Amino acid sequence: MTLPTLKTGILNHAKTGLKLLALGAALTCSNLGFAQTVPLDEVVAVVDDDVVMASELNQRMRMVVSQLRANNTQLPPLDVLRGQILEQLITESLELQMGRRAGVEISDRQIDDTINRMRQANNLSQAEFEQKLAQDGISVNDLRDQIRRDMIIEQVQRGSVNRRIQVSEQEVKNFLKSKQGRFWSSPDYNLGHIMIGVSSTADNAALKQAQDQADALYQQLKNGADFRQLAVAQSQGQNALKGGDLGWRKSAQLPDLFADNIVDLPVGDVTEPLRSGAGFHILKLYDKRGPKEQVIEQSKVRHILIKPSAILTDEQARQQLADIRQQILDGADFGEMARQHSEDVGSMLSGGDLGWSLPGKFVPEFERTIDNTAIGDISEPFRSQFGWHILQVEERRQQDMSETVRMNQAQQLLRKQRFEEERINWLREIRDKAYVEIKGQPDSDSEASEDN
Repeated sequence: MTLPTLKTGILNHAKTGLKLLALGAALTCSNLGFAQTVPLDEVVAVVDDDVVMASELNQRMRMVVSQLRANNTQLPPLDVLRGQILEQLITESLELQMGRRAGVEISDRQIDDTINRMRQANNLSQAEFEQKLAQDGISVNDLRDQIRRDMIIEQVQRGSVNRRIQVSEQEVKNFLKSKQGRFWSSPDYNLGHIMIGVSSTADNAALKQAQDQADALYQQLKNGADFRQLAVAQSQGQNALKGGDLGWRKSAQLPDLFADNIVDLPVGDVTEPLRSGAGFHILKLYDKRGPKEQVIEQSKVRHILIKPSAILTDEQARQQLADIRQQILDGADFGEMARQHSEDVGSMLSGGDLGWSLPGKFVPEFERTIDNTAIGDISEPFRSQFGWHILQVEERRQQDMSETVRMNQAQQLLRKQRFEEERINWLREIRDKAYVEIKGQPDSDSEASEDN
């Protein structure tokens, strides 16, 4: 396969379910009411070769509280919220250290593009955008730092976790023949998720305690407790601070344990606690909807790739590709320029030809650029995990779902299905192997108790 066809991961940061969506929600909130007096900074946790500072913890507290308020979610006790956020920062520190060791870099242009998308999504001018951030106690530099962190973490997770996931052709065929495979084109589900985690080394007493906690939560939910509030306060899942919301998922994108237990679940109801290797899970079905038509639009694409290196900076790679693009616009042949300059060894000899697009064939940045490029046009340089690209859409066509498409989509769904559980296992492993020392909790600059 060619480099851009190696799609990796689902991140929910993600895609990015990225935590950038939380910042977008924060734009709708008014001033948080945090005290203006800030104590001297101090270390709240030592994490291998890094530390988590009190200022980081308080800044993340402000952002999370802003998001919860924007979603009209009642705040849990601040000591509970602080503990959740500190553990999140510890895990992020480990991932960021891995990213630094691997040489993962995010360019200023990538951050600028992300901020522009956020600003446009909120229909704000640059001045209005900065004003809204300031009202929430978030500076533009704070936002840029958070975006950079999120993008590095996404790349580290995507690369590390996907290396652990292997899906064979036979597994894909078996899936397509299975009950779940036949159910593939059936309804999508809008789900909430609460997880009570269990360590892989937990003894019977710890298992019993987790089971009792999950059972108690289930009874509270059956008695009318707010699912999102309980998720924020007690869930250990990745989406806990978003009220446990998983969003819309197809059955085939979920672990078998989840998919099998929501088929007959009434809308608005919750499952009994479900046991997996990671712990106990409770799901809430918010809504479901029918399948979409199995007709896709395909694009015939070719591209040129330039990769940054030790002797070619990210900006130099972008500029080199911009110069190549201008030569093509001035009359140079795209295919010949690809043969001379492209660093995608899988397509350069064929003039950069990638053939017809298929759902899930390309990484998200590539697919977005295809969708936004008119037939015959040459895209502006854009960045993916592989480097800088330009592409040309040569043709488009409407195509019924083919066996090749079904196989490709099924493989991606199986990878997505395994990603979350494998990501949890991977995070637990790097956390267990790390040196972590939690210092005394600092006084938070949080709001008064009557807001909880």
